[in-house]
Amino acid sequence: MSHVNTIAKARLLAPLTLLVALAACSGKDETAPAAPATPAATPAAAPVAAPAVSAKVQSMGTEELRDLASKALRENRMYAPAGDNAIEYYLALRDKTPDDASVKSALTDLLPYTLIAAEQSLSREDFAESQRLVALIEKVDATAPALPRLKQGITGGMQTALKRTQEETDKVKKDAENRTKQLADQQRQAQQQATEAEAARAIAAQQDAARRDGERQDAERQAATRREAEQRQQAAAAQQAAAARQAAAPAAAAPSLRPVSTPAPRYPAEALRSGTSGEVLVEITVGTDGSVTNARVLRATPSRVFDREALNAVKRWKFEPVGAPVTTRRTLAFAPGG
Repeated sequence: MSHVNTIAKARLLAPLTLLVALAACSGKDETAPAAPATPAATPAAAPVAAPAVSAKVQSMGTEELRDLASKALRENRMYAPAGDNAIEYYLALRDKTPDDASVKSALTDLLPYTLIAAEQSLSREDFAESQRLVALIEKVDATAPALPRLKQGITGGMQTALKRTQEETDKVKKDAENRTKQLADQQRQAQQQATEAEAARAIAAQQDAARRDGERQDAERQAATRREAEQRQQAAAAQQAAAARQAAAPAAAAPSLRPVSTPAPRYPAEALRSGTSGEVLVEITVGTDGSVTNARVLRATPSRVFDREALNAVKRWKFEPVGAPVTTRRTLAFAPGG
């Protein structure tokens, strides 16, 4: 009797609950769609269909099934969870008592809820749940009008999800390839920059070495120039010192010469007529007998006017004999009326 009352109550509640569920389903297009749940399994391949009624439920006895079915109805477990819901219990009862009209009626009442649940699981791409519910619907009524559409929806949805998954996989793969390519490009650029920097450092080092070598060569040339200048200065100083010593030698030896005869030079007639005056510096060498053995003009002012007469005069000079030849200098002056 309690089982009949439970079924009767379920029949009274079923139309109202079904209207609410259908209203919720029909209104889903007018509101923002809920985010689809993550599929329970990757739709790469259709999951293996499990029996509509679990083996555990099928193994139960009739009275246990009736009690569990009533309890599931009271707790609103009409089609879920799998293995512990009213529709599975009633399907197992129908297999055991195929002539029980109350069981058939209960399954008829539960069928709309299962249909709605299948639609909802399909919309959120929970294909495993959709297939389980479709298997329950098909076992309740293999000619249910909604079955072809639900099966087609599962197949199409799985194909769409598979395509989307493949596209996402391709996108991830492409992104990874792009990142790998970018990384390789960055590495090549870094290597090229390092190579260019190394080449620039090598060029800078070569330029610096060339600059230092040039500076060294310039310093060496300057040092050589300074040495040459110093050598020239030293040579000039040595020449000057030698000339000074040579000039000083006659002067020192001159006092040792004692003139015996130093006739004055003849005044050139032309210079005398023109009133030209001048002087001639001569260098003479006196032999040991006191005669002049050599004479030459060192300087004459004006040139080539009094040179000849000056040489002719000094060559006639006589000095007292000396122990060794003596070289000395004498200046002969020419002045009209002198």
